[in-house]
Amino acid sequence: MGQQEKVATSLAGAVSEEISASLAPVDAELERRYPGDPGTRQPVHTVYVPGDAFTAGTLRTWGDQALALLDAHAPDAASLAAVLGLADDLAEPVYSRVRAKLEREPIEDLRVDFEDGYGPRPDAEEDAAAARAARLIAEAYRDGTAAPYMGIRMKCMEAAVRDRGIRTLDVFLTGLMEAGGLPDGLVLTLPKVTYAEQVSAFVRLLEAFEKVHGLDAGRLGFEIQIETSQAILATDGTATVARMIQAAEGRATGLHYGTFDYSACLGVSAAHQAGDHPAADYAKAVMQVAAAGTGVRVCDGSTNVLPVGPTEKVHDAWRLHYGLTRRALSRAYYQGWDMHPGHIPTRYAAVFAFYREGFEQAAARLTRYAHRAGGDVMDEPATAKALSGYLLRGLDCGALDIAEVARLTGLTRADLESFAAPRRGDLTASAQ
Repeated sequence: MGQQEKVATSLAGAVSEEISASLAPVDAELERRYPGDPGTRQPVHTVYVPGDAFTAGTLRTWGDQALALLDAHAPDAASLAAVLGLADDLAEPVYSRVRAKLEREPIEDLRVDFEDGYGPRPDAEEDAAAARAARLIAEAYRDGTAAPYMGIRMKCMEAAVRDRGIRTLDVFLTGLMEAGGLPDGLVLTLPKVTYAEQVSAFVRLLEAFEKVHGLDAGRLGFEIQIETSQAILATDGTATVARMIQAAEGRATGLHYGTFDYSACLGVSAAHQAGDHPAADYAKAVMQVAAAGTGVRVCDGSTNVLPVGPTEKVHDAWRLHYGLTRRALSRAYYQGWDMHPGHIPTRYAAVFAFYREGFEQAAARLTRYAHRAGGDVMDEPATAKALSGYLLRGLDCGALDIAEVARLTGLTRADLESFAAPRRGDLTASAQ
């Protein structure tokens, strides 16, 4: 080794120390407010089932009904490809994976609904339904038949239904504790949030439950449903949804867009209430920017056009749902709502096609980056983060297999996770 050449500087070390000291509060604030994505699996959809309709067989029933619709209206790869416009090389891989998914794991995230899908009921009836939901979910996790994520949507924190919503949540969570404890996949959804103060109140409610049962502080997280215009823009011109995320004090896990309530709030006529309406695009764009870097994920809404009736109508509904799902994926909304068993074949077809058609290019780019090989695109650490995140999402949902990813990239899942993990200031670390 030759002698290291000396370099000249002009500033004393004290200058750097003073600057670091002055920015220490900012460093702490960045760490607190923008911890980055948690790196856990995000389900590709959320299915809502009314509290009185949820049974031990709901997951399997939805899968069986979805398979029956495929058998009736797209019995093979070629017929589904013709309906959805799938490329020839994608038809068989997508179709076979869709069927396998419906047989193995038809629903990734299920919410037992005690809000709009349930409606007003006698208190005793809702108490019983909430207790039953807790028992059935606990049993499903115990015997291995649960979806990866399950939970409830309670009534909102507005005055008219607040007490009922709090009681339903209490009955449900208490039932889980009595059945052995809170499952890892538990998810709670707070609907129709308009003010950040409602989020703060919900946080206090969860804190109280944790203290009663000796749970770790912060054990209970929740999703915030964005269903009113005031949740996007406050009267003072600020983005309410950003304040909601902070009011959640680290407990918010997702922002879920409510297509129909939000559209109606803006006066959009029923015939034009859809996920691709300009009003919907604006709301979700604000949600996306507000959530970026916070670890809170954005979830798209649903379509109310159901794939039922004769084959022609089913195909029309499938094309609509497939197109909306692909559109959402291209905008980085990786999760959405599904309202009917007939929606999940096209949910998975869209998701699988999205990841499989870009798989080889993403794998090649990430491989070049990992091995510092040349190519026609100069990728930076942030792009490597996005590429590895893309592959990980494809693996989590079943669009890709780890063996084929390893074959094309030479990377393990742990390698992918290391590229996907760095935050803003740490991105260069993945390039070392």
